[in-house]
Amino acid sequence: MPPATDAEGNAKLLPLPRAIAVPPGAAARSSVPAVRYDLAVSGTGEQAPDDGVPDDGPREIFERGGASWYGIQFHQRKTASGERFDMTAMTAAHKTLPFNTRVCVRSLVNGSEVLVRINDRGPYAAGRVIDLSRAAADRIGLTGLGIKQVALTVIDRDGMRCGGLPVEAGDAAAPAASSEPSQQRARAPVPVRRKAAVPPRRRK
Repeated sequence: MPPATDAEGNAKLLPLPRAIAVPPGAAARSSVPAVRYDLAVSGTGEQAPDDGVPDDGPREIFERGGASWYGIQFHQRKTASGERFDMTAMTAAHKTLPFNTRVCVRSLVNGSEVLVRINDRGPYAAGRVIDLSRAAADRIGLTGLGIKQVALTVIDRDGMRCGGLPVEAGDAAAPAASSEPSQQRARAPVPVRRKAAVPPRRRK
């Protein structure tokens, strides 16, 4: 459509129409889904979200919120439980859950799940509910995403599942071997050699 011109052939602006562009009752041209900002809250009693990923059925959510991870900068440092942090182990930090509690962490981004054991305290940043080891974060694709939303389920009875697999008694269990450095282990006593007694000399 050619632009409007005046009597001399110069282009001019048309006045804006007073009527609205979309008639009343017309269908929307675009639809923006609603965004939830309440993910960083406890959700006791809620059911696991339906994100289209096959699962073993509804489970009770203990908590949901942001998940972060920590790795090489804390590797082999002592955790709040007293054991050494191993970034290759399936462990995590939580503010209140007892140590050695097993938790199934479900990503609300891709539906992946990982079973971890609580052995540290934290995170203390606002909006975060769990801090995963590097290996656990890798399992659910968290390391390339930064802080993302997760749902936590406490594994506290037989027959529960995580990641589509039944959780066995030894899964995410505490390490049997001591993780203390070898320098702090008790050393065997070293025998002390004594010199043979020399008889006293007789005076002439």
